[in-house]
Amino acid sequence: MFRRFFAPTVDVSAHCDLPCGVYDPAQARIEAESIKAIDKKVADNNDPDFRVRAAIIKEQRSQLVKEHLWVLWTDYFKPPHFEKYPQLHTLVNEATKLAGASGTKGSFDESVADELLAKIAEIDKIFQETKQAS
Repeated sequence: MFRRFFAPTVDVSAHCDLPCGVYDPAQARIEAESIKAIDKKVADNNDPDFRVRAAIIKEQRSQLVKEHLWVLWTDYFKPPHFEKYPQLHTLVNEATKLAGASGTKGSFDESVADELLAKIAEIDKIFQETKQAS
């Protein structure tokens, strides 16, 4: 029992709380691509039941985009990342807004999905640079 109290301590650190590979903007990108694909299908279909189902799926996918980006923002990116990439807070905020009610959740406009995909690509570029530095 006394050995535990007098045993040498080991300092450890990690950039995240789970093994590498868990965090990746690709998850948000896949959901955003699904949103864009739905926008394309809805443009050619006037069936009200189809459009309601499409809207429900788009809302779910948009919420998943936000959740994937929030996890990166809160769990993966650390203060040194925000110092090196001061635009990162704004970028994540803009992307999550694009996935929100005034963005992909609230319209069938493909250009909004394209804007969202562009923001995710910017986040992914920063993410890849941080992974190279690790």
